[in-house]
Amino acid sequence: MLETSARLLALLTLLQARREWSGAELAERLDVTTRTVRRDVDKLRELGYPVDATAGVGGGYRLGAGAEMPPLLLDDHEVLAVALGLNEITTGSVADMAEASAGALTKLRQVMPSRLRHRLDALTVEAVPRESRTTVSGAVLTEIATACHRAERLRFDYRRGDGVAGRREVEPYRLVRSGLRWYLVGWDIDRADWRSFRVDRMAPRIPTGPRFTPRTLPEGGATGFLTRSLGAVYRKASARVRIHAPIDVVAGMVDDAWGTVEAGDEHSCELTLFSTSLVSIARWLRAFDADFTVLEPPELVDDCRALARHHDELAARYRRAVGDPDTLTVTERP
Repeated sequence: MLETSARLLALLTLLQARREWSGAELAERLDVTTRTVRRDVDKLRELGYPVDATAGVGGGYRLGAGAEMPPLLLDDHEVLAVALGLNEITTGSVADMAEASAGALTKLRQVMPSRLRHRLDALTVEAVPRESRTTVSGAVLTEIATACHRAERLRFDYRRGDGVAGRREVEPYRLVRSGLRWYLVGWDIDRADWRSFRVDRMAPRIPTGPRFTPRTLPEGGATGFLTRSLGAVYRKASARVRIHAPIDVVAGMVDDAWGTVEAGDEHSCELTLFSTSLVSIARWLRAFDADFTVLEPPELVDDCRALARHHDELAARYRRAVGDPDTLTVTERP
């Protein structure tokens, strides 16, 4: 005799296969008694599956709503995780998956036990799609993921951040998502080193290349490598400044990912800041809402002067807009 769980799955499969079964037919197919069939039907109902029964000589069993769908073999938390994940896709970074995910969520909801539908509805919120210039095609993600799975070399045209385009050939290993961006981590054949590539800048070429023997991933795996790689990008520029405010006020405003704080005197502290450029560091400094002194490099002084002129001109523009009599721009002042 089948184990109970396996028998329940077999019963669901039979109920899905045709519209209606008699108790005797189900008992014969499952090699159990009609009494066991009745108990198993009750167990399915306790699990939330709609099984309708009709009495009498011509009576039998059939699935209710959702009969056209396969049995849902997930526990409560897994069902909600899948449903919420599908809902997230509609506002995510994959450009052409919103309609497909909405359709899959609708079908999944049809076979959810009522208690889970209520929980899902309670968790549903209105989501505003996040506009992103880095969306990627689901087809491209599938193509790259397939090359990773098959361990086949991948050739693609790639556009760097500075706009320079070129052909690359890599051993693809993992797709990793960071925020709204997708990255491929792979071994660059020409550079003989590990590299990460933004998928939205990739244009894969077919067919894929020959199979390769997978290498050992860098320390921390693909995610660790990508984290270090992105950290290097965001630390292209660094500067030291003295903020004229107590360290206990400033320290809470500095994230470890982009700066370090050193104690000074009771009225100031020194910061080492990292970013993609000195211009962005100059812009960040206003966030401290305190006077500051540039320590190094000297180029940051020039960027701060340029930013100050920009703000003077912007302030003058606002004064003119509200009819302030002081409408002279910085360059017009004597």
